[in-house]
Amino acid sequence: MFLSKRDGKGRRRALVSPSVAFMAVDMRKTLIVGVSAFVLGAGTMAYMSQSAFAVPEPRAHTYHMLELFGNVLDTVERNYVTPVDDKTLIEAALNGMLTSLDPHSDYLNPDAYNEMQDQTRGEYGGLGIEITSEDGVVKVISPIDGTPAARAGIKAGDYITAVNGQTVLGLSVNDAVKQMRGKVGEAVTLTIARDKTDPFDVKLVREIIEPKSVTYRAEGDYGYLRLASFNEKATDEMKAAISVLRTKNPHLKGLVLDLRNNPGGLLDQAVGVSDLFLDGGEVVSQRGRDPHDIERYNAKAGPKLDNLPVVVLINSGTASAAEIVAGALQDRKRAEVVGLTSFGKGSVQTVIPLRGGQDGAVKLTTARYYTPSGRSIQKTGIVPDLEVAETREEAQEIANQAFQFSEASFRNALTADEGKTRIGPHEPAEAPPAAFDEKKGDFQLTRALDVLKSGSVAATPKLPKPSATLAEASILRNAHATTSKAAPAATPAAKPN
Repeated sequence: MFLSKRDGKGRRRALVSPSVAFMAVDMRKTLIVGVSAFVLGAGTMAYMSQSAFAVPEPRAHTYHMLELFGNVLDTVERNYVTPVDDKTLIEAALNGMLTSLDPHSDYLNPDAYNEMQDQTRGEYGGLGIEITSEDGVVKVISPIDGTPAARAGIKAGDYITAVNGQTVLGLSVNDAVKQMRGKVGEAVTLTIARDKTDPFDVKLVREIIEPKSVTYRAEGDYGYLRLASFNEKATDEMKAAISVLRTKNPHLKGLVLDLRNNPGGLLDQAVGVSDLFLDGGEVVSQRGRDPHDIERYNAKAGPKLDNLPVVVLINSGTASAAEIVAGALQDRKRAEVVGLTSFGKGSVQTVIPLRGGQDGAVKLTTARYYTPSGRSIQKTGIVPDLEVAETREEAQEIANQAFQFSEASFRNALTADEGKTRIGPHEPAEAPPAAFDEKKGDFQLTRALDVLKSGSVAATPKLPKPSATLAEASILRNAHATTSKAAPAATPAAKPN
């Protein structure tokens, strides 16, 4: 999502993340771009046509509907089977109004707003899971590196159905988060539903979550940088990590920037990280309801890293601010991208505190963001230059759309650009061959290093296409086999719809 705030000098910062990101800074006004933060100039002006000054139409219908709301609230208060709390009912109504718009608009009560601020600062008590809600079910966007959730093997796309034996089905994300947060050191049991497995329990212990944005190491003559999130320290930590790698090996031949399962964060950090690689020029732009209202964010001019070759690793958990960086480096021909198509959250949310945050805040989708070439990645995501599945099992899942979780999975997500759709079920270009030990090796990283050694994706020797079976063909084949066993003379199974 994207968040921004106004600082003491009137400048505005923003934050980006795809889920219900509980991230923000102490702010007057906060902008969010799908699962990072940026600086807006104090002199930013929005285009306004003459029609903007037209007298508004009568609001009689709106007032009637507000009266209707009051009548329904009064009816519930007087007649519901058990006593109800006005505050709870009204907050639920506000939340329902906003979440009906799209998956990322929301009402944050004062507690949720404060929690968002804590997460943006990069320190809070919890389990370390980025979550959202899908049809009343809590769904994992991504575990955060180095946290209890990551160590326990929680995966992107997992459903959390219960906390400590109490169902969270039907709860808002804010209420579900309250169930998972608590005293540091206390145990929490999550019930997890995962495709192709029976529900199972995972026992975790709450910790102070201080996710380290950057980890790094040498891979022979190449450097490996893992950027887990875009918190307030991301750019500084990246800069320091690159400096250490180059000091240890002055003849470094290239870098791998790993953005897999990075849910986003502050937009100013996305721009800052991109700036470490780009010699000026555009990083990202955002466009609101008015097509003339375009804000552009640029890297600083000047040579960076002696034009050291770079490969970016992405997957379906790469979202928002991370997609901004991957898209900027890809569009500007500064890096090639390896992995799987990213999450596809290309919208901007504005977090607007109510009465200075005393009444919480409204998180509202206000714009889309675009890569330097002018493309929106809403729903479609960043498509890698070399598609590589991490495991043989993942290659099969890519062939079966039912197992793919992305922005396009949400029924009320903003539409993609006209004529654009996310790639459907298909056989991925590459997956680990049978001889590759998936438990010990990282196949996507191996192929990223191959690209650096070869000089480009085009020059990298390609591997045989994996033998993943397209879902539809598999279903038809299984259905036909079942029908044949039950009634050999029966007609072929019909094509599923």
